[in-house]
Amino acid sequence: MPNLRAACLSDAEGICSIYNHYVLNTSISFEETEVLPDEMSRRIVDVTQHLPWLVIENEDGIAGYAYASKWRTRSAYRFSVETSVYLAQSARGHGFGVRLYEALLRELDQLGVHAAIGGIAQPNEASVKLHEKLGFRKVAMFEQVGFKNGQWVDVGYWQKLL
Repeated sequence: MPNLRAACLSDAEGICSIYNHYVLNTSISFEETEVLPDEMSRRIVDVTQHLPWLVIENEDGIAGYAYASKWRTRSAYRFSVETSVYLAQSARGHGFGVRLYEALLRELDQLGVHAAIGGIAQPNEASVKLHEKLGFRKVAMFEQVGFKNGQWVDVGYWQKLL
């Protein structure tokens, strides 16, 4: 049975292993160089000072993770967050994304978050389906706002009010 828990600094290497696949092989992440464990550790510390970062483990180690970050820095945005979820390629199709996201949304609701916003580089049918399954609705599409792998990339935004 997969174990879902709060992320800790010792998870940085496993998280990098998952994330760097997306960085190096897709346009899903707009980063263009791989992230090293020291940098990922810094990100975990930054996020977990105020918001949750969760991991799900199976027999192979970390199979996925989800976290929330501030949507914007101005005070009036303090009840809105941007959410992210990433799965190891071998973990796709096993319900881990749903488990992670449901747990993340529960924690955010308990923290008084009002709006969860997921930005999805297009095309990404799996992520769109995940968000919509969990009650997010499409609220915006920004055309050609990123340039990666030699092409312009659109980004859609899905929102769920908690």
